[in-house]
Amino acid sequence: MRNHVQMKRHFRIVVCATVGITLTPAPLPALSRDAQPRAAPLILAQAQLPEEEELLRRKKREGAKRDEQRAPRAERPAQRERAERPAAREREAVRRRAAEPEPAITEERQKRRKEREAVKRRAAEPEPAITEERVKRRKEREAARQRAAEPEPAITEERLKRRKEREAAIRRPENAARLFDSAKEKPLRRRPGGAEPDQPARARAERLPESDAAAQARASTDPVQIGSVISEKGRRIERPRRERPEVPEGAELVREVNNRFIFRTNNTYFIERPREERFIIDAREVYYEELPRSRQREVVVRPDGTRIVTIRNRWGDVVRRVKILPDDREIVLVYVEDDYYDEVLEWRDPGLDLPPLDLDIPVRDYILDAEWVEDPGDYYTFLDQPPVEQVERTYSLDEVRRSARIRDKVRRIDLDIINFEFGSAQIPESEIGKLEGVAGAMQRLLKENPGETFLIEGHTDAVGAEVANLALSDQRAEAVATALTNVFDIPPENMETQGYGEQYLKVETQEPERENRRVAIRRITPLVAPVASSE
Repeated sequence: MRNHVQMKRHFRIVVCATVGITLTPAPLPALSRDAQPRAAPLILAQAQLPEEEELLRRKKREGAKRDEQRAPRAERPAQRERAERPAAREREAVRRRAAEPEPAITEERQKRRKEREAVKRRAAEPEPAITEERVKRRKEREAARQRAAEPEPAITEERLKRRKEREAAIRRPENAARLFDSAKEKPLRRRPGGAEPDQPARARAERLPESDAAAQARASTDPVQIGSVISEKGRRIERPRRERPEVPEGAELVREVNNRFIFRTNNTYFIERPREERFIIDAREVYYEELPRSRQREVVVRPDGTRIVTIRNRWGDVVRRVKILPDDREIVLVYVEDDYYDEVLEWRDPGLDLPPLDLDIPVRDYILDAEWVEDPGDYYTFLDQPPVEQVERTYSLDEVRRSARIRDKVRRIDLDIINFEFGSAQIPESEIGKLEGVAGAMQRLLKENPGETFLIEGHTDAVGAEVANLALSDQRAEAVATALTNVFDIPPENMETQGYGEQYLKVETQEPERENRRVAIRRITPLVAPVASSE
């Protein structure tokens, strides 16, 4: 068998050699004995099998690949060129863009570019620090929300005791002051060269009016026709400087305290101050116009488009105030005929023409002590009641603020539950929640009639100087109104404030008395605006 395989291999060698010689284009030279060993591998290589040839080629490729891997990077320029090609293309593109001229930028593109740059600068700037006032208002709102979310505490024995005392209180305390503020005033000073003005004899009030409209039934038999407050053309002016109000005839300027001016008229002290500051807070725009007959028109534009338009006469008294909603609907807050103001040259109390008030109703139906209120709904029920007697005409805000007899026509709420620090007008944060009940009633009334107006009164006890107490009480009334706006969103134009100091004590004593240090609230809408216009 072995001989047979060897013979077959020799046969292949002979055949391959013969074929190789036959395909050679030129005759091969005679091979010497020395060249025969070098030629034999060639002839043998041609006689190898296909599998062996493939194996040989694979080994050659692997060897070439190893040699290429051993070669340094400098010997592979083609690979480096391929790796650097994208970067080169990017650099070339940058050079071309830099070499191209910049196209002309239009005004619109410049504007957009500036806006984008401004946005980037604002985003990069640190957020400005929140002012102390904003932080304070935020804390007050959060505290009010937390108190509203807390469940109502169980009625304690002390509250039950107080409820029984209230229900059993038929007569007033022995040292209680007179019921009506007009009865607490000092006698009027006699005018030079004349006698004291006479008041009509006391007359018991008739049946109580059943509504605001019924209370104003005698004011006018014809419906009030009120024109648009912005129809009259005016001339735009700069904001008027009210460094000091003019002093009409019959009044005397006594002192100035913290931008508040204290006058004396009719043997009583009275305080005046610029009152538009609360209205212009957070306003989008405020402008002023001059009208005929020395009047001025102030327009305050709210962020939502609502406009508060106020017209003042030459003395600075408000004769017209209207709220114009974004849909151009006008709501009258204050209305007084201009002709009436043109004739008045002095501060005269319109209550001098009326008899002393005499009511035959329980005290609790005329004055609501917040200390005895257990159901917050009582505030709304009380404020929603009409005046206790007829209203002869619509009065100005200044007449209502100055005349105790005119204010006595409407009921009042005594907020003697708010505790101020001694000599301070700052409301402690712990006391803000005590305004929640009355604030809810005011919100409900304003939802039914956006033209409601409330008077916030400030009162002190008799300890200290009279003039200082007058200024302090005015500051406290302003503080309560500001808290109602900042915490409970009561619009500032629906509130008027006034301090009365120690003129109207609730308890007759010259000693410190908590019940005398109070804030009172009245709904004076039927006194300052026609009912038909407000409804």
